[in-house]
Amino acid sequence: MMSRRALLAAPALLAAPAVAQAQSLAIRQDDQVAAGWTRGVLIRWGDRVTFDAVAWNPVQPSADQAAAQFGWDARMIAVVPTPGAADGIPRALLVVGHPTVEARMAFPGGRDNPGIAGAMQGASLLNLEKSSGAWKVVDGGYQNRRLTATTLCRLGAEGGPATGIVGVTGGCATPWGSVLLAEGAAALWRGRLPGLDAGTSGLVTEVDPSDPGSVPVKRAELGRFGAVDAAAALAADGRAVVWLVDGRQGGFLYRFVSDGTAGATALDAGRMTAARIEGGSLRWLPLAEGDPLAAARSAGATGFDRPAGLAFDAARKRLCLAVNGGAGRVLEFRAAAGDAASETGVAEVLLQGREAPPAERGGQASAAPA
Repeated sequence: MMSRRALLAAPALLAAPAVAQAQSLAIRQDDQVAAGWTRGVLIRWGDRVTFDAVAWNPVQPSADQAAAQFGWDARMIAVVPTPGAADGIPRALLVVGHPTVEARMAFPGGRDNPGIAGAMQGASLLNLEKSSGAWKVVDGGYQNRRLTATTLCRLGAEGGPATGIVGVTGGCATPWGSVLLAEGAAALWRGRLPGLDAGTSGLVTEVDPSDPGSVPVKRAELGRFGAVDAAAALAADGRAVVWLVDGRQGGFLYRFVSDGTAGATALDAGRMTAARIEGGSLRWLPLAEGDPLAAARSAGATGFDRPAGLAFDAARKRLCLAVNGGAGRVLEFRAAAGDAASETGVAEVLLQGREAPPAERGGQASAAPA
């Protein structure tokens, strides 16, 4: 079962009033490919990821098989460019999250098998190359990797061990070369996987995609509140900046700014803030230590109607936020002086959704003019 995270076309709704004229789009009830684009199958559930994966057998699945094969329920997290090679073939690294496994469809007879389900979920890292005008997965690629409920991790750069990456709903590639995985659906797995540590699940996990032998790092400083998506940028002075959303009704937009320069240990220390919007002006409010959700509420941060998607547009120096409530809006935030670590900025509505009239539902709706 495949699903896609269409961030900038996702329905969104901000609880605060509209602050700018926005393009209005109809919500379609079907699936369409934009003009000028084509679509094909890159990889399927059960296809092999690692070089030693065995052939998929849906009638007799096993945890060992699933841990080496492409997982269930796919969401694109990031595409990481790779350095050019002498042969001139374009290459990249694709990161895909697998947040859920639906037992009644994934297993023979519809009976859940938690151990196998834990191996089907998590994340896949895939080497890609472009051949004959089409992107393809490199069979047995050097950086091909699966991350599952049994993957060994560590807490912080110098912390102790932790086991498992679960419920990956979003994330991003960072400018300092890592990938962030947001475990936004971890709560669904705590009651399903015996032995899953509630204290180390639901965190943001940082992975080095270039090294298939690297140990993923759980970033406790970013908070354990089940962030559903993340975006990252560099501050003007080189510090790491990470934005997070919690996906809740009345949820918040958070920002973490590292104390030191962006790099392998930057997310071990820093300051967490939450966004407040007033009349189109953006201000970042400092949060007390502890639960970020409670701290944001106490600080008076702006609540959003199920904030679910983030993307940072480096070319335009703007953060885009999709919120999944109501007819929907997508917002853009621009920091003062273009510095991602600035304490102020502006907020505008980028896309304004609308419900399609009943006669247009079922795939016949067309986009409304701005």
